[in-house]
Amino acid sequence: MEKENIAVGLDIGTTKIVAMIGKKNEYGKLEILGVGKSKSLGVARGVVNNITQTIQSIQQAIIEAEENSGYKINDVVVGIAGQHIRSIQHTDYISRSNPEEVISGKDIQLLIDQVNKLAMLPGEEIIHVLPQEFKIDGQSEIKEPIGMYGGRLEASFHVVVGQASSIRNVGRCIQSSGIELSGLTLEPLASSDAVLSQEEKEAGVALIDIGGGTTDLAIFKDGIIRHTAVIPFGGNVITDDIKEGCSIIEKQAELLKTKFGSAWPGENKDNEIVSIPGLRGREPKEISLKNLSKIIHARVVEIIEQVYAEIKSYGHEESKKKLIAGIVLTGGGSQLNHIKQLVEYITGMDTRIGYPNEHLAGNSSEVISSPLYATAVGLVMNSIANNTQSAYKLELRDTFKEVKPVAQPVAEVEESVVVEHHVEEKKAKDNETTGEKIKRSFFDKYVDKIKDFLDNAE
Repeated sequence: MEKENIAVGLDIGTTKIVAMIGKKNEYGKLEILGVGKSKSLGVARGVVNNITQTIQSIQQAIIEAEENSGYKINDVVVGIAGQHIRSIQHTDYISRSNPEEVISGKDIQLLIDQVNKLAMLPGEEIIHVLPQEFKIDGQSEIKEPIGMYGGRLEASFHVVVGQASSIRNVGRCIQSSGIELSGLTLEPLASSDAVLSQEEKEAGVALIDIGGGTTDLAIFKDGIIRHTAVIPFGGNVITDDIKEGCSIIEKQAELLKTKFGSAWPGENKDNEIVSIPGLRGREPKEISLKNLSKIIHARVVEIIEQVYAEIKSYGHEESKKKLIAGIVLTGGGSQLNHIKQLVEYITGMDTRIGYPNEHLAGNSSEVISSPLYATAVGLVMNSIANNTQSAYKLELRDTFKEVKPVAQPVAEVEESVVVEHHVEEKKAKDNETTGEKIKRSFFDKYVDKIKDFLDNAE
């Protein structure tokens, strides 16, 4: 019987931490086995600023996901975001010693290793090296160079860079939570896997993921990632503005935003008022919904204008770089009333809300299909693509514990699972495309680098 490929994604956000366990069903759709969600404490704008609180929040989400699914989590694929993320375009080449031999994976790996040696600013490290297009002996626009002849192999790369300390802090939190780190993915890339279709990526599309602390942008054209950016504003800034503007506490401001908030002030009439209970016997506060939407509108306009500036800097106004499929909004912030209309008004581009339900099995709950979980769904998909065996059924361990109450048999079971996983992984690796090979080999190396760092820091 074929072994289940159980994948786990961990989305460490500013407002929430989500652990999601899933597997592919017989129709190739993603079946969610369990979800754990906890309030994110110790994370600000996508960056860990309190290790202890973050560990507690991660553990809470992991335990909830395990209880919901009946699986024990070994390792997770984690999303990386935060204001420290930046991206650069880079072109590099290698001259092959024997042009009479066909180009192989080794040549591409050589080129990747060369890009990884790029000098970065102090304290920065490369997270992703994403190939865009290859050029062989001057022949451009080649997507798959393996098997072709040529002396000079050139490629353009989208290189994503982040602060090494921030990434290691995430690694430290995960290891201290009692689980392993199996992979790292830039959060807008994970979200794009969950909510964008291949047709949209080919036509040209900008994905805007509005989270609690940051707004992430990923631009695709001709099926290739062209630009990524992280804007250090999100839904929390809107909540803060409401809190200050209406002189109320944060909890009430968040409730006001989600229940009555609108990004379009014209929608509310002047006489629409909501009453908020006062603190400790104080008089209730009356807040005009028109004023509320004016506060929200001002901040959302600021966020969208910054994102649009990034879309312009990519070159959207050039005919060759035009984003025909327009904009897809996802993340918790995309659920704000009338935000779609406001984005269309500011950018003049077609806009839709992105739901991750296209890849989910038909019996998935409505909650998981929300844009709120787009990143977590994308991370689980990424984990499945890497062929990880990230969790196992709890019954397996319990059975062994009953037979012999020693830790050894459990370790043997886990070891056999790992061996089986490597065999399967080898089969999968043989069928990979160039892009997948590059992505996986780099992730393997980078995750190993973080593990070594954490082990030496003990």
